[in-house]
Amino acid sequence: MSWLYLVLAGLLEIVWAIGLKYTEGFSRLVPSLVTLATMVGSFYLLSAALRTLPIGTAYGVWVGIGTVGTAIAGVVLFHETVTPLKLVSIILVVAGIAGLKLSTAA
Repeated sequence: MSWLYLVLAGLLEIVWAIGLKYTEGFSRLVPSLVTLATMVGSFYLLSAALRTLPIGTAYGVWVGIGTVGTAIAGVVLFHETVTPLKLVSIILVVAGIAGLKLSTAA
């Protein structure tokens, strides 16, 4: 169950990271409330996962999911450029997430 919590926390991290862009410096009410709510949910689920997962693994996976998801969302939603180096970097982060998962028994 901890891994499910961790993946959900990572997905919520993507939502709040993208939400920050839409808040326009927390000057827009609805995007600000959505961003804050998903932040709280993400941190709560991360803390639930930490009951049984090692901090280094859980935090690394959480940040990795958020990083990869936010980078992809940036390309899709905001038309950010995609370069070969960006793609290789995303692949390396995914490999790191997989390595952390495979190295942890839980």
